[in-house]
Amino acid sequence: MLTYSFENIGSDTLYEHLYKSLKQDINDGVLSPDQKLPSKRSFAKNLSISTITVENAYAQLIAEGYIYSIPKKGYYVSRISNMINAPNHKYRFDRCEEYNYADKNDVASDIINLASNHISADSFPFSIWSKLIRDVISNEKDSLMKPLPSAGSFELRNAIAKHLWDYRGLDVSPEQIIIGAGTEYLYSIIIQLIGRNFIYGVENPGYSKIPKIYNSNSISCEYIPLTSCGIDTDVLNKSNADIIHISPSHHFPTGIVTSVGTRHEILSWANNSDSRYIIEDDYDSEFRLVGKPIPALLSIDNNEKVIYMNSFSKSLSSTIRISYMVLPKHLMEKYNEMLSFYACTVSSFEQSTLAKFISQGYFEKHINRMRNYYRKLRDLLLEAIKKSDLSSRCTILEENSGLHFLLRISTDKSDVKLKEDAMKNGLHISCLSDYYMNPKHSEEHTIIVNYSSICAENIDLIISKLHEAVD
Repeated sequence: MLTYSFENIGSDTLYEHLYKSLKQDINDGVLSPDQKLPSKRSFAKNLSISTITVENAYAQLIAEGYIYSIPKKGYYVSRISNMINAPNHKYRFDRCEEYNYADKNDVASDIINLASNHISADSFPFSIWSKLIRDVISNEKDSLMKPLPSAGSFELRNAIAKHLWDYRGLDVSPEQIIIGAGTEYLYSIIIQLIGRNFIYGVENPGYSKIPKIYNSNSISCEYIPLTSCGIDTDVLNKSNADIIHISPSHHFPTGIVTSVGTRHEILSWANNSDSRYIIEDDYDSEFRLVGKPIPALLSIDNNEKVIYMNSFSKSLSSTIRISYMVLPKHLMEKYNEMLSFYACTVSSFEQSTLAKFISQGYFEKHINRMRNYYRKLRDLLLEAIKKSDLSSRCTILEENSGLHFLLRISTDKSDVKLKEDAMKNGLHISCLSDYYMNPKHSEEHTIIVNYSSICAENIDLIISKLHEAVD
């Protein structure tokens, strides 16, 4: 079995180090053409890393033509001498199949998916949406054909500003808001505004796509651990981070809500330098199922240090692809001077429809309806777990915020084995250990239960399959 050391890898992520090591061995002839590589799971187990790390390394090598895959057989080393030719079409199809991040979770339709954070089609307000889009097309033909401002339509930005005041108590002006097609685009705007010579601190464990996006933009990242109160401010103060990217109202995947004391410590850290900023990702804050919504960090920022970000991915659908951010006034002035030449990345049709959806009260009604629906669904799921044979072997954690909770399992199985056995039973799960940058330091035997896409009718079946996997 191939073995590589992960000591002293510098600023590289684990998958980057593995990718570079394999690439070097292929170029040096240590790995022969058409030699079969280890399977993702066996390789991950041998190296004590996550399968996602191996997946991403293999995917990058496939993309560059260093290796290829044969469905149901495995991965093989390419013949480098032939690389002047275009890659075989087979590689491109395999790449679509193999390049899966932990957050995509595309699985067969007959598999029950507890790792997906998508919502079911029944949850989307199709009838209202279609009515509004017909109204927009019928009554706003002229305006729809005109170019939008770089930051987005004023109608939508105004509706969002009012929503933020009514729901989050945030006093922001429409002129501070930028609309974008997904948060990835908005991250790139932030990088251009602030500059690439700064180090970004990201949560560990955390959403794996965030450091990947920063790394792809030539940004160095430091991984800051969490405590039960949020990001570890002692580690933050000792780090080299200039910018931190956090989700204080509801962290994914742990579900932790950052305490008030920690929030003030984070703001104090930011206030110690003019170049420091906090990117507040208000991920699924609409779905706090017990008590009032947690106030946003932006609401206590008096020094223009917080860049607030949110999207409609959880509240409406991830396929809507409409996100927004609120910039401090001085950064918005800089945006208008430097980057307003960019065209807005969201179509005028969608922006006008969403603006009416919010301003006419449909969004608030939709959120209230979905919050009640998800609360009932969560309660049914928790009750089923407590009544099952699994109850004596598990602990439920962080069930009051967002659309997932944690299930700590008492088992001797590794997380890799637990996921394999669950998949054999027709259940796709993810574990907390999948989201740590260094799997050796991760917490095992904790399942992340995403319930936004499941049906109440399947709850008993889900518990049965999960119990079989644990046993």
